[in-house]
Amino acid sequence: LGMPGRVTEMDRTTRSAAAAAAAVGCSVGQIVKSLVFKAAVSGRAVLALTSGANRVDEACLARALGEPTAKADADFVRRVSGFAIGGVPPIGHAEPMVVFVDEDLLAHETIWAAAGTPQAVFRLTPQELTAITGGTVVHLKP
Repeated sequence: LGMPGRVTEMDRTTRSAAAAAAAVGCSVGQIVKSLVFKAAVSGRAVLALTSGANRVDEACLARALGEPTAKADADFVRRVSGFAIGGVPPIGHAEPMVVFVDEDLLAHETIWAAAGTPQAVFRLTPQELTAITGGTVVHLKP
């Protein structure tokens, strides 16, 4: 995708936003949570890339998508992303997903996202995140 490789393997877990922030040495808001949802009507996979400091408001997500959503179970997440929960990166998925990017991530100069395992992360800018995912920037928090 034209980005230099910046994957960092940590010696401790980065499975949660708080753990990732502690491992990296940044604020929780700089962590990108990759949350997979399932569209209730179409069954499409939906990826919400949200700030680690925020919760996703499913009503906001449904408005952005144009149909209700539900949090996906672990089997659905693994099938569509190719990764287990806690290590889902924003790119490189097994199946295409509709991607939404939390507008609050744009407030940071650099952010950190999962890199495929519960101990790997990579650094990028919010602009790079939006570009490489093709995501739509939206308001996602309550």
